[in-house]
Amino acid sequence: MKYSHVCVECFTHILPPEVVTSDEIEQRLAPAYERLRLPAGRLELMTGIAERRLWREGSGIGEVSAQTVSKAIEQSGIDKSLFGALIHASVCRDFMEPATAAGTHFRAQMPANCLIFDVSNACLGILDGMFLLANMIELGQIKAGVVVGTENSRSLMETTIKRFNTDMTLTRQSCKNLFASLTIGSGSAAVVLTHDSISKTGRRLLGGACYTDSSGSKLCQSDETSLEGDMMHTDSVKLLEQGVAAAAKCFPLFLNEVGWKKEDISRTFCHQVGKAHTKLLFDTIGLNPEIDFTTMQYLGNTGSTAAPTTASIGFEQGVVAPGDRVALLGIGSGINVMMLGLE
Repeated sequence: MKYSHVCVECFTHILPPEVVTSDEIEQRLAPAYERLRLPAGRLELMTGIAERRLWREGSGIGEVSAQTVSKAIEQSGIDKSLFGALIHASVCRDFMEPATAAGTHFRAQMPANCLIFDVSNACLGILDGMFLLANMIELGQIKAGVVVGTENSRSLMETTIKRFNTDMTLTRQSCKNLFASLTIGSGSAAVVLTHDSISKTGRRLLGGACYTDSSGSKLCQSDETSLEGDMMHTDSVKLLEQGVAAAAKCFPLFLNEVGWKKEDISRTFCHQVGKAHTKLLFDTIGLNPEIDFTTMQYLGNTGSTAAPTTASIGFEQGVVAPGDRVALLGIGSGINVMMLGLE
């Protein structure tokens, strides 16, 4: 995928108010830790994640997303009447029907001729939404668009803690597939894309590449039951290995599409999973880890909002300068890889 007329006006995020530390989670897991003889501190030690955030109970996905969309449009400085598409792209949503984009559109008071729909692709949803908006802009169908997502991890965290403490069949081996669920955090992020003719930043989206290894579609699966709530099972080791292997195949395709050498990349914003994932990814594709900006230490894995939130915070903190070449690197369960290049 290559683009000549697409610009990224802004990355925007809103952080939830409630902070939950890994130590607090392990205190609640005391019955399971004692029974299974698990050492305290393993959650942060294994992942590098010290804390994650939660929305207040009762917070609606579309309600928060509308706030993030409004913030993004204001930050972009682009007239709302020019927005021709709104995509809602998080794992979490308000209903199966209608699209969460509908309520978000209404609350954010978007134009009536603004196309709306939901996109779902695990942790790559917002990056996929950027790809779809970029295509529409490049084709001349719209002048501006926004993709947004809001993830709420409270139910998954509570259900997982309950499972640890009440399921007496769990062993030290079988409980490993549940630990990834305790790294998930909540967040909300949006990205505004425009045609270069109305851009106020000139921050070009050059293009990108994708790669799919669907043989790994069962390595991380989440479902919701009426009795227990959200539950996710993750083979973290195999997902790590196959995910990075897929990224290694995607990376040269990405470099070719955007016309870069790996040495040209000034800054990376990645999907935030854990320190082992980041180290293996950068070792495998041969990038200097010092160019990566991370937030997982205090936000955890916030699903589809992880990479755009990290980019938003990075831009706020001034870690990107004019002329820098920025890579958004995403790996999601499925297994899906999406890499996008900004200049």
